Amino acid sequence: MPGIVYLVGAGPGDPELITLKALRLIRSCDALVHDALVPLDIIKEVSSNCEIYDVGKRGGCKSFLQSDINSLLLKLSQNGKNVVRLKGGDPFLFSRGGEEVAFLEKNKVKIEIVPGITSGIAAPSYFGIPLSHRDGASSITFVTGHEHSEKRETLVNWRNLAKSTDSIIIYMGIRNIEYIASELLIGGMEPTTLCAVIQEATLKNQKCSKTQLSHLVNMISEKQFKPPSIIVIGKIVAFQVNNYITKLPNVNLPGTKN
Repeated sequence: MPGIVYLVGAGPGDPELITLKALRLIRSCDALVHDALVPLDIIKEVSSNCEIYDVGKRGGCKSFLQSDINSLLLKLSQNGKNVVRLKGGDPFLFSRGGEEVAFLEKNKVKIEIVPGITSGIAAPSYFGIPLSHRDGASSITFVTGHEHSEKRETLVNWRNLAKSTDSIIIYMGIRNIEYIASELLIGGMEPTTLCAVIQEATLKNQKCSKTQLSHLVNMISEKQFKPPSIIVIGKIVAFQVNNYITKLPNVNLPGTKN
């Protein structure tokens, strides 16, 4: 009998931010296929007879091709296994979840989606930056910064974004920030626009710094921000609760194994 693939979001990093449904599926699945940013504390929750496959992608490192991941999910499900495809954050936000679902659907595999908290929401929240505010931040845009200026045609029109939204949340933008900042300025965004950079949000090594758009590139270099980081640009940064940071918990998942 064919199995089922659960496309599951693990949340932004802190294991306690995973959903109860996701945790239940992880503990009962026959196979776990996970990405690089999934916390080890969550992976440890699988049963003793669960097959574990690490297919994580990291920039600059050799990684699994998406076609290989698709084939693995198909093979496992055809062998009758109930599979958890575990992704960091939410499985449908900048994580190729849509591609995997389309492939599995085409091959008649049963699928269920389990949403997760995305880092673009969690990172600002952990440092007291509201995603919206009635006093002047009514629109927000989530966008990938994982593009290069030498591409013939970029998918993100940064110049248009400079004037069309109150605030921007950028995923995977550290390596391309010089180009992004330049395009926003050309598009008419004020050099004094507030920005925040948040690295490893919700984890013990998390850090956050603020600056103006005109100084953003230099600050990222001087303070050695690295992926995974979220970059927040726009009005919402001004509404940050002063000196606020969410207290990091001791990991204690419901029913955690001893």
